[in-house]
Amino acid sequence: MIFTSATRIISLLVLTCLLQACSAVKLAYNQAPELAYWYLDGYVDFSSAQSLQVKDDLNKLLAWHRQTQLPSYIDTLQKMQEKLPLDVSAQDSCNILSEVRRKFLLLSDQAQPAVVAMLDTLTASQIDMMARKFDKANADYRKDYLHTAKPANQTKRYKQAVSRGEMLYGRLDDQQLALIGQQVEKSRFNATLAYAERQRRQQDTLQTLRTALKTQATTAQKEHMVRGLFERALMSPNPNYAGYADALTKENCKNFADLHNSTTTSQRRKAVETLMGYAQDIRKLSGQSNG
Repeated sequence: MIFTSATRIISLLVLTCLLQACSAVKLAYNQAPELAYWYLDGYVDFSSAQSLQVKDDLNKLLAWHRQTQLPSYIDTLQKMQEKLPLDVSAQDSCNILSEVRRKFLLLSDQAQPAVVAMLDTLTASQIDMMARKFDKANADYRKDYLHTAKPANQTKRYKQAVSRGEMLYGRLDDQQLALIGQQVEKSRFNATLAYAERQRRQQDTLQTLRTALKTQATTAQKEHMVRGLFERALMSPNPNYAGYADALTKENCKNFADLHNSTTTSQRRKAVETLMGYAQDIRKLSGQSNG
């Protein structure tokens, strides 16, 4: 749904630092309210009054995130630095991933009142526009993942995995590249299942918004609707997809552990240095000293 996607813009701009160089992320983080606004506006086409309110809410959300959440990101990076010189297990990887997920859940909770306020002003034509944007985005997804031959799909995911690995460890050797190739080839990633869940979330969003509009729901009812919408977006009510997502997460944790355990001492040293740089950048973002 677009609302959880908008909160991800703020959260992921920082979480990306776990895998990417932060120089661009620092700039983008400070522009996160504007980026999130333009993302939402592309789906809704806000009126002048709505624009003022949404921009104010997004600025407040970023201020809260900067003041209360960034220090915990540094803690996560430091935990990773302690782990990286040694071999790690799949569970170690999943523990870090769970921390990241908890941070996103906190951001989602903080964003919900702003979404409720937005519901008070949305019109039927804006919801219809959102439906059309969903259709266009779905056509792009089908082109990239469903109407593409499997080898081409795998090549795209292979390049993404190599890029992430080399951002952390530096240049990977032939055996490590082969390992990533095997992981991608054997992956349980299922574009069809992912697409079906994507459509479910979109229809859930549209139905919730239209119900709130038609029934003239009270504030308390809207809060309940939004809370349920966020919960279903983060934990699918479809047991088949929920089971698939859990299995895919565990697979990704194991893949990271296997790649890390194949790295050399110098590659691990490079990874620690990379994370130290990320932590320093986040300190600057949060206004902390470099000490």
